[in-house]
Amino acid sequence: MTREKHERAPGEGPGPLLDPDRTRGRGETPSSTALATDPLCLVIQQRARATPRSYGSRRVPRASPSAVAPLVLLVLLVALAGPAGAQQKRDETLQSEQKKLLQTQKRLKEEREKAAAARARETSLLAELERIDQRLAEKQAEVTRLAARIKRTQSDIATLRGEVTRLEGQREGQEETLARRLRVMYRVHAQGGALPLILSGDDPVTRAVAVRHLASLAALDARLIREYRGTSERLADRKGREEARQRELAALHAEAQTEQAEVDREAAKRRTLLARVRDERAYHERMVGELTEASRRLEAFISELQARQRKLARVPPPKGGVEPPGVGFGNLRGRLPWPAEGRIVTTFGAQVHPRFGTRTFRNGVDIEAAEGTDVAAVYAGHVIYTGWFKGYGNLIIVDHGNEYYTLYAHIAEIEAKEGEDVRQGQRIGTVGDTASLAGPRLYFEVRYQGKPQDPAEWLRQRG
Repeated sequence: MTREKHERAPGEGPGPLLDPDRTRGRGETPSSTALATDPLCLVIQQRARATPRSYGSRRVPRASPSAVAPLVLLVLLVALAGPAGAQQKRDETLQSEQKKLLQTQKRLKEEREKAAAARARETSLLAELERIDQRLAEKQAEVTRLAARIKRTQSDIATLRGEVTRLEGQREGQEETLARRLRVMYRVHAQGGALPLILSGDDPVTRAVAVRHLASLAALDARLIREYRGTSERLADRKGREEARQRELAALHAEAQTEQAEVDREAAKRRTLLARVRDERAYHERMVGELTEASRRLEAFISELQARQRKLARVPPPKGGVEPPGVGFGNLRGRLPWPAEGRIVTTFGAQVHPRFGTRTFRNGVDIEAAEGTDVAAVYAGHVIYTGWFKGYGNLIIVDHGNEYYTLYAHIAEIEAKEGEDVRQGQRIGTVGDTASLAGPRLYFEVRYQGKPQDPAEWLRQRG
């Protein structure tokens, strides 16, 4: 069969979307690849294949424009739906990434806040040591107070026990006397009682004497019974008080044991902290830095005290570079008595740590002494400060006049009062280990015009 040329219906022009004649008129040749991949063209081609062709003289009618229009609209919608879906997917991906970014920023902010809170909670070693020392001092004072109460209670119990023993002896004597009287009365009643005795004589005088005698015996018996009852009541009272005191003593012992356990725990914390300072470089370096800062604060504090003392005495500030005057305190260089019995274990001046190599400067000396050793003023003066000072523990500062000051630190018990005058050799406190890193010792400084002096040059030589 011969394939005939496809005929065009009268009045029917080329397709509205692709006209080869128009394309050739513009000098353009549509690419077969572009036509094959374009969704619209694919639909049109499929539509064209589905359109019947004419064979021989038979003509098959073609689709009208009204039938093609919905198809074209559908194709346009499909073509537009593809990019819109892709855009929606890209928007969702962007939102997901933005959400992840916000979550990451939130977590980072939380971590920063946690780090800031941790830094805020991190206290200085000196502050921690100060809290431990103060709590330890409070607990030790409580233990001492309880020990004193226990001692008083034991003394009261001993006194009550003595009274109970005395009253028990007294009551035994009264019981023996009453027993004798009861035996006599029993014999009298066995013989018929006292009335026959009274009526046995004819003499009225004899009867009167017998009545008086019996009345006296009755009064004596009544007194003995009253005394016996009184003794028994006092004995019961003393025994009750003794038992109460025994219960109080047991409670005091239990409380003292609890407080002593607290003391032991605080002491263990202190030992742990000091061991870290001694053995770990980081703790040691932190402590060195804090002690250096404490030394600067002490110098500033002494300057304030000096200014206050000058203002009170109306004395102008001294000129720099002036040598210590050779009067009063200044006349005793090398002849001052020692503030405590002991030996110097840390000298004045530059120090190098034997293990970590850290360099520090000591403004005074450490005198190693047993805890509780007396601390005495090395020269007469006026106490201008007593109290706790960070890095030094319990501190006493004495003004000796002519710009001389002495400082006594790590004191256990402060006995001098701020504002009072002390004489040379007067006990002003006892050696302790408050804020000390190396156990009981006395930290001692000598200052002139606020500048530290070597105490070893001022103290008298031994042996």
